[in-house]
Amino acid sequence: MELLIILLIPLIATPICMIPLKKRGISSWVTIIGTLAVFIMSSVVAFHPVLPARVSFTTLGGWLSCDSLSALILVLVSFVGFTASLFSLGYMRKTNGEQSPKGAQQYYALYNLFLFSMLAVPLLAHIAVVWIAVELTTLFSVFLVGFENTPGALEAAWKYVVLTCMGAAVALVGVLILYWGLRVAGAENFTWQGLLEVAPKIRPVFLKTAFLFILIGFGTKAGLVPLHTWLPDAHSQAPSPVCALLSGIETTTALYVIIRLFPFLQEIPGNSASSWFITFGLLSAGVAAFLLIQVKDYKRLFAFSTIEHMGIILVAAGLGSGAAHLGAVSQILAHAVTKSFCFFAAGSALLVTGTRDISSVRGLIRISPAAGISLMLGGLAIAGAPPFAVFLSEFSILKAGLSAGHYLVIGGLTLFIAIAFCGIMSHINQMVFGAASGPPVRFVLPLSCKATLALAVIPIVALGISFPQPIHTLLQFAAFSIGR
Repeated sequence: MELLIILLIPLIATPICMIPLKKRGISSWVTIIGTLAVFIMSSVVAFHPVLPARVSFTTLGGWLSCDSLSALILVLVSFVGFTASLFSLGYMRKTNGEQSPKGAQQYYALYNLFLFSMLAVPLLAHIAVVWIAVELTTLFSVFLVGFENTPGALEAAWKYVVLTCMGAAVALVGVLILYWGLRVAGAENFTWQGLLEVAPKIRPVFLKTAFLFILIGFGTKAGLVPLHTWLPDAHSQAPSPVCALLSGIETTTALYVIIRLFPFLQEIPGNSASSWFITFGLLSAGVAAFLLIQVKDYKRLFAFSTIEHMGIILVAAGLGSGAAHLGAVSQILAHAVTKSFCFFAAGSALLVTGTRDISSVRGLIRISPAAGISLMLGGLAIAGAPPFAVFLSEFSILKAGLSAGHYLVIGGLTLFIAIAFCGIMSHINQMVFGAASGPPVRFVLPLSCKATLALAVIPIVALGISFPQPIHTLLQFAAFSIGR
């Protein structure tokens, strides 16, 4: 029953946000309260003491289910959804929402629909309906990408919807081939659990072909190179709280569907899924690392970093060992909480300076200490510096790869991580500590933005020191769901 309520809360909040009330700010508080309730309920489900790997909570006649891997995605979507809604309170009042109450209502209504679609991806059991949910994330978020109605935002929105819908068509072919193979094997239960049970009976040609189509199709949505060209535009032009959702978790929900296929492919002798994962992963991490050096927009900087991290996660999943899979799910966790914080910091810098141009921002820490410190912390954290969460997850991936003898893969991945680190920090350092052209004008961030930054930084630091036992247990079960 909890799974159904989690999905219903944002759906109920959507029409409430559109009610034309005289009092301003109702839609924002409805969204904040709703997302907080979703986060609390998702945490109860994710940290349930009897939630083991590959055993699901099911409800609604088996249409909704949740095992450890989907519970991890669920709690991350709800956490980022809550923090982004809190950040939106002050951010939107300083931008579009302050001038247009109706615009603010539309923003929060679309926000709740977008959140609903992302929550549905890990909770839906039927694979064909999961495809629909992934495409709903595009449908609802494209209006948020173009919300500011500037030429750049509208161009980014069109590019986003065209390329990801093309990917959706390719992924749909893969889903249909997968269903075809299921029926030829004599089964009818087209769910993740049903597919796992019948996978050894499905002809390898069906599984391999379906995997390639789904990898390419949903890889477009996840921003894997060379299908990534829409991502920097969309993730930089959207309002900053939406960027936190897009980069922090939407890309991960698409990657989640791809990773879900890995256990089924392991049932095929001599399957090449690991090679595909590693190839696409290294390509994405490598291209993004070099693009980070020459980027000129600090929101695009964090967008390219997302492409890098999607590649790292894919490489970790492809390494195949239990330790590498644990590193992969740890990286999913670390990336979600860190990247969302980075875009909150970038949004704060945008409020302070009014520009996204890296060369135009200097001495940020003197203009707004809160924005400057947050941007520096976000840069260090997402680049993989200790003692932050990304460092711990990346270190575990590199260690697992070396232990398994993948020296060439780990050597290349280490090089790309180092290049990305230098690229990110060279830009961030100039923005925060560089000499300003004139005397600094102090700027005070909205209280909700400061509160969000203070709240969102906690897991980044805490998870960089150690994983609490409940989180470690959830990650272990989630990792086991990827492999045997």
